[in-house]
Amino acid sequence: MIRANSHFEKLKSSYLFRKIADRVKAFQEQRPEVRLIRLGIGDVTQPLPEACLDAFHKAVEEMGHVSTFRGYGPAEGYEFLRQAIAENDYRAYGADIGPDEIFVSDGSKGDCGNFQELFARDIVVGIPDPVYPVYLDSNVMAGRTGSFVDSAYQGVVYLPCSPETGFVPRPPELPVDLVYLCSPNNPTGTILGRNDLTAWVDWAKENKALILFDAAYAAFVRKKGLPRSIFEIDGAREVAVEFRSFSKTAGFTGTRCAFTVVPKDCRVFDDAGNLQPLYPLWYRRQTTKFNGVSYPVQRAAEATYSPEGQRQIDTIIEGYLKNADEICKTMKALGYEVAGGKHSPYVWVDAGMDDWAFFDLLLEKAGVVFTPGSGFGSKGAGYVRISAFGSSNGVVEAMTRIQQHILLSKSILPGEQPQ
Repeated sequence: MIRANSHFEKLKSSYLFRKIADRVKAFQEQRPEVRLIRLGIGDVTQPLPEACLDAFHKAVEEMGHVSTFRGYGPAEGYEFLRQAIAENDYRAYGADIGPDEIFVSDGSKGDCGNFQELFARDIVVGIPDPVYPVYLDSNVMAGRTGSFVDSAYQGVVYLPCSPETGFVPRPPELPVDLVYLCSPNNPTGTILGRNDLTAWVDWAKENKALILFDAAYAAFVRKKGLPRSIFEIDGAREVAVEFRSFSKTAGFTGTRCAFTVVPKDCRVFDDAGNLQPLYPLWYRRQTTKFNGVSYPVQRAAEATYSPEGQRQIDTIIEGYLKNADEICKTMKALGYEVAGGKHSPYVWVDAGMDDWAFFDLLLEKAGVVFTPGSGFGSKGAGYVRISAFGSSNGVVEAMTRIQQHILLSKSILPGEQPQ
């Protein structure tokens, strides 16, 4: 008798973005005349940079000739891309990461979800709250949590990210083996500064813990001195793994390319408490379950590091950050408390009411889609995440609609409940 994985039954609800899509679909069926502006799901709207597109075309052409055709590539990625990543994303910022410590993949979401396979089922996991759902849900699926009771999974150590903490998670006092961190954070848009990261690295070393650091939005950090990588912190090589992506950096959400950095001196422990290198475990996992990213995609990713690619990407990112600034200004002017939006494509807004009710009212009155904060955890209740990945015209129109339909009607000002 084949039995299902019963841990899936513990998942508290359908995937957040599926739930949003269902509500939007139902609204569109009832109101087909409304042209929606979507500032919810964090998908990009700008096309691939021209430098990437040119490299893509050239590589596809190579695949059509016997002399330049390529079949299976290295599961860990081609050397040309790994070298470019090491030089531009790490060594340029003082982080000692080598090409052979980089594993190219088809998405950091998958890597974040898959990495937990390397660890024992009975480890204790620390999860920021609110947080990107894949960190928590993948550990629920793996059987590392108890049931969902009173808005929390039993057995998980939650790290509150609230106004009192500046929406930044702090090292826990309870015993924890594995912690997920994200900076710039999804959903709150906040950044872990150098002192914050140093405290986390020191904590991990003292507690024999491991940090899984999601830096998918690192390219949005524009201020000199703010860390883009945890490996800019002394000692992080021993206690951290980092996930990065080309999705939000260069519009690869539909092209799929990312990478994970596992330093060779990063350690875990065996059942007897002896040190064990983590690198061989991930290497074995990837070479067993993954056949690599296509050659044309990796050539396109490599082009992001060319002078032309860097200029084009900077222009795109500055446009998204301009959108974030527009969102922040509008929501603040309407009286809402706002976090994020600087060095981040996400703006975290205190709705002053139930976040799903706020979602429904904005959808119905203004035709604008945000993401309810409770989908990211219990501490996200009453907040919404606004994405700056729309077009500049779309963001301006969305903010204008909100001002007209929300402020003028006075139907959902902060602190008020829907009638």
